[in-house]
Amino acid sequence: MMQQFYPSVPHDYRFELNKDLNFSAAHFIPSADAGQCQEMHGHTYFVNVTIGGDELDATGFLIDFKKLKRAIHKKYDHSVLNNHPEFENKFPTTELLAEQIWHSIQELLKATDNRPDCLQIIVRETPTSYVVYRPRKEDLQ
Repeated sequence: MMQQFYPSVPHDYRFELNKDLNFSAAHFIPSADAGQCQEMHGHTYFVNVTIGGDELDATGFLIDFKKLKRAIHKKYDHSVLNNHPEFENKFPTTELLAEQIWHSIQELLKATDNRPDCLQIIVRETPTSYVVYRPRKEDLQ
């Protein structure tokens, strides 16, 4: 993957981890406002996850990179986003996909002893279009 620089999120944590990953998935947006996106089509989504924390785990990680990949890649790769329960009453737009990825990662982090926070999710849908999702401070508590 080509190295990509994304907007950074301000924070006061001692450590910041960034993980880039990708997956292929199909979706459709069942709304007349979506134009051609009403039809089933696919993307290779590129995702950047930013995690911050002050404490490392016993191994010296904020979180193991492969746990992040497993949480997202295993869930979404080669699937139809519309079929996932989190999109049952929502359209699987890139904005809502970024938000759902944040929820998945934050739940994973809450279960760790060192409890870092997911500060930002970036989902690139095409080479020219991406979405940045940043939780509110109260979402991190």
